[in-house]
Amino acid sequence: MSDSVEKLLDLEDKVALVTGGSQGIGRAIALMLAQAGADVAIADLNLEGAQEVAQGIEALGRKALALQADVSRAADVRRMVQATLESFGRVDILVNNAGIYPAKPSALEIEEQDWDRVQAVNAKGVFLCSREVGMEMVKRGKGGKMVNVASFEGVQPFISGLLHYEASKAAVIMLTRSFARELARHKINVNAVGPGFIDTPGVRGPMEGLGLDPVAVFTPRIPWGRLGSAEDVAKAVLFLASDAAEYITGVCPIRRWRHAGGLSWRDGGPLLSQ
Repeated sequence: MSDSVEKLLDLEDKVALVTGGSQGIGRAIALMLAQAGADVAIADLNLEGAQEVAQGIEALGRKALALQADVSRAADVRRMVQATLESFGRVDILVNNAGIYPAKPSALEIEEQDWDRVQAVNAKGVFLCSREVGMEMVKRGKGGKMVNVASFEGVQPFISGLLHYEASKAAVIMLTRSFARELARHKINVNAVGPGFIDTPGVRGPMEGLGLDPVAVFTPRIPWGRLGSAEDVAKAVLFLASDAAEYITGVCPIRRWRHAGGLSWRDGGPLLSQ
């Protein structure tokens, strides 16, 4: 491999800010970006978890900063970005990964507060972080990369009781496209990844709480024959955050399922409907 090709994925001396970076997909992304050479700020409600990830990044020889922040609160987002700027001087890469996945037995059992919290974290959080970091990137005039973590459920409903989550991820996809259009003239790329069934505690917990075994239920539906890993998603984020994706913006690749049906609850138990 030539030096020029190797440099396409090289993030040496770049600064990344990853929200929801204390575990699961966010943790894998933070570590992957650090392995590629970036210094990383990890923001999460779980400060202790963020600090553990920061220690892992420092063990790789990169600088790290652990921050506690609620991305649904504008004041928290401003403090998060300001702290990153004070420590590293800039933000070259923003990864909007923070999100919640609170499954309910059915859409009719979703309370107003459930809806409001999911939209606040999953959709409003992407808006607030992208706006705050976007202003800094525009001011600096050196371009940048934003990568949002959406979901295949943003284009196709699948599990009964996740209507609020599905709507929030649809919003993330549109936020990606709209920010991409507005920020392109500033050389800021805005893209998203749309994970399917990723084997993380954030997915296993709600599914097992509904009496579902993610491996048994989802694996037969996946052409690759296994659940995705957090590292699989992190690799895609690395590509979109790198120079290899210089001419890509406004993209969220998602595979639609052949059947419109999904998981539903009938007679007190989960059923596959096709």
